[in-house]
Amino acid sequence: MFTGIIEELGTVKSAAAIGNTIILTIKASKILQDLQLGDSISVNGVCLTVTEFNHDGFSADVMPETFKSTSLSSLKDRTKVNLERAMAANGRFGGHFVTGHVDGTGKILKKTVNENAIYIEISVPSSFSHLLLMKGSITIDGTSLTIFGVREKSVTVSIIPHTAKETVLGLKQVGEIVNLEFDMLAKYLYSFMTKEQINKAENAGISEDFLKENGFL
Repeated sequence: MFTGIIEELGTVKSAAAIGNTIILTIKASKILQDLQLGDSISVNGVCLTVTEFNHDGFSADVMPETFKSTSLSSLKDRTKVNLERAMAANGRFGGHFVTGHVDGTGKILKKTVNENAIYIEISVPSSFSHLLLMKGSITIDGTSLTIFGVREKSVTVSIIPHTAKETVLGLKQVGEIVNLEFDMLAKYLYSFMTKEQINKAENAGISEDFLKENGFL
């Protein structure tokens, strides 16, 4: 479990692709302070397991499913990445509940500056639009952010100069891909309510297909 508060910008030392897998080696410093083999590290919002580490970095394996469903397959040598260690039970919880299980990817559509705020509009797969809520939470490349604008196929967030400097969102440009994780509580609530509707409908003799055809699901 993570908070979405990025601890450090790491640098990819190597991203060795073997088929649909990657052996990822990342240069870091701060997150190495209490690192152990098998620890979980969020890399651009993707929870990875540490397989090796030394005084200046660590390695992790990227599985085929992660390769296909996240932006990690596009990482190259010297690329900057967001890093966060798993949440400590005795630490401050400054973001929101983040699992590191990416739901999908989006593309940066627009970046605009308004005084000290940088507004970033990002495309969102339409299948997840029901999880977007004004002033709700979203995780973008592992960074916990507040939603400031919602459209049918996009979401807008705002970052301050500090966030731009300390995360990859300040470095990424229009057209680049980001990892998206939607609010865990919203996903659980939607799943629960959907199942409740289906169960009630089935008990009343109404099929799931009927509910979908008539806009209930």
